[in-house]
Amino acid sequence: QVQLVESGGGLVQAGGSLRLSCAASGRALRSNAMGWFRQAPGKEREFVAVVNWSGYSTYYADSVKGRFTISRDNAKNMVYLQMSSLKPEDTAVYYCGADRRTYATSVSPRDYDYWGQGTQVTVSS
Repeated sequence: QVQLVESGGGLVQAGGSLRLSCAASGRALRSNAMGWFRQAPGKEREFVAVVNWSGYSTYYADSVKGRFTISRDNAKNMVYLQMSSLKPEDTAVYYCGADRRTYATSVSPRDYDYWGQGTQVTVSS
């Protein structure tokens, strides 16, 4: 059983910054892409960012490009999402996930089998 635990969410004013962390268990995850997704009330879970197994390739949703940065530290089994210039539209529960496949990268939540419980991010106007 793989476990992912998110932290770092909270209430922040528009224009502010926040850093989310995801602690991952399981040696095999070092060869898997790790992604951040978010889900707002009444909406479907959507892709935010993904980093490949090595940490050297990243992809972002257009809505967060230039504002968010995803990174990972495989030695610590950690994944991060640095968020800046936050907007009220960023308000959602943020989840980290692990792609089920090794040495592959996907922006679809269908390819992610392992999920954390999520952390709430609320951006006030």
